[in-house]
Amino acid sequence: MSFPSDIARPIADRWRELMQRWLSRRSPPSRSVTLDHSKLFILPSRAGMGFLLVVALLWLLGTNYENNLVIALTFLLVSLFAVLPVHTFANLSGLRLQLLAARPAFAGDYAEADIDVSRSGSRVREWIRVGWPAEEGAYLDLYERSSAEIRVALPVVARGKVRAPRLRIESRFPLGLFRCWSWVDLDIEFLVFPQPLSAGPLPIGATLSDSESDDLSVAPQALRGGDDFAGLKPYQPGDSLRHLAWKQYAGGRDLYNKNYESHADTRLWLDWELLGGRDVETRLSNLCHWALQAERQQIAYGLRIPGSKLAPAQGADHLQRVLTALALFPVKGGVGGQSK
Repeated sequence: MSFPSDIARPIADRWRELMQRWLSRRSPPSRSVTLDHSKLFILPSRAGMGFLLVVALLWLLGTNYENNLVIALTFLLVSLFAVLPVHTFANLSGLRLQLLAARPAFAGDYAEADIDVSRSGSRVREWIRVGWPAEEGAYLDLYERSSAEIRVALPVVARGKVRAPRLRIESRFPLGLFRCWSWVDLDIEFLVFPQPLSAGPLPIGATLSDSESDDLSVAPQALRGGDDFAGLKPYQPGDSLRHLAWKQYAGGRDLYNKNYESHADTRLWLDWELLGGRDVETRLSNLCHWALQAERQQIAYGLRIPGSKLAPAQGADHLQRVLTALALFPVKGGVGGQSK
């Protein structure tokens, strides 16, 4: 570990913190943002700096050799360079960005956000990129249409509610010599589910009896045979003679068999206690995998985790509730996930 890097890192972190505060005052979070002069920045690009270097060399060449044609070309290029930032700035000015939806995702995957980009007036907009700096982003042009819907993706690594960083919208239209950009906070928050992790087959044979069904600390027991009287049913050949209703038969009635049923809970429960000995995140990932597996097999399933219980059901809405409960499961008093 070098001494200069130890000094530079805190300075860089402090600089980023100050920039975030300044951007928050200049462009506060909002689900709909219109770009104007207070939110846009413009500087020459690397190509623009190279262009200026070429112009400077041409100027030196023209003045040194007193070549009026080269000097005239130099003035022409300088004039072109002077008007380019106006067009680059106008390409983004007046654009409106609106968050349409922030789609849930699984940890380790990409969370996607749908954004509507619209223009004011009839001016054509070209070569526009919207996205997070480290990602590919989405590119769009607005010619005949006045708006376009784009989708941008952000990698997420932790479950919970994940606050997305600021989006960068930029353009280098028309010649790439200037770069105009803006940092936009569309108040995007993703719900990130645990990463599914296989824990074996569904625990269909593991259930809780009625007396234990509300106690989350009791481990599920195996289903036992029924021993509760549930009524009489007509005798069928092959039925057990032990359960014949002799008293009713002696009274002149037809031959009946006593029917016994179990009151144990035979529904599929995805229970926290089934995964004892594993850490919190592994348990949540295992339960997430079971929920997806049960939904694919169209099996009604319930969820039992400390502090939360969802009755057995199935369908997209039920799966969403189960995955949300797993995503927001607290860890040491806080919600798992990350906030930016």
